[in-house]
Amino acid sequence: MKTYEIKIDEEVFNFLKTHAEPFEDTPNSVLRKFLPLNNGASKGNKIETVQKEDLPVFHSGVPQGLSQILEVIYFVKKKRYSRTDATNKVASLRKTFPQTVIDKYCRQLNKKAFEIDKLLQDQNLNDFKMILESKFTNHRDVIRDFFKSLND
Repeated sequence: MKTYEIKIDEEVFNFLKTHAEPFEDTPNSVLRKFLPLNNGASKGNKIETVQKEDLPVFHSGVPQGLSQILEVIYFVKKKRYSRTDATNKVASLRKTFPQTVIDKYCRQLNKKAFEIDKLLQDQNLNDFKMILESKFTNHRDVIRDFFKSLND
């Protein structure tokens, strides 16, 4: 896709910073979250989740960290994988290292692996959902839709 260089004022820059996920978003990805574009990346502020093959697929506006965490949850709850096997599966599908995926749900959520295991044992995952909603405040609709789809 062709790209363009633009200049923005400080107020717009500060807006982008407040809505960006550190180490995940670019100015372009933040703008895509809020612009009503027809390419499926954004519909207002709501980003839809679709399921493809073996893995839930999230639109481009969803941070990689959130996507990977939700994918691990999906494999644990829907496919009955262990957390370790789910982590390895997500890493394999994304062509990355398992430690990269572990980093998303441990370091970024400030949790130890055993704490994640405990959160995953909860039948309805309410605590896990609340943690994700507080960490990824701009993506609450995606998180709610994902957890609702687990129960369907």
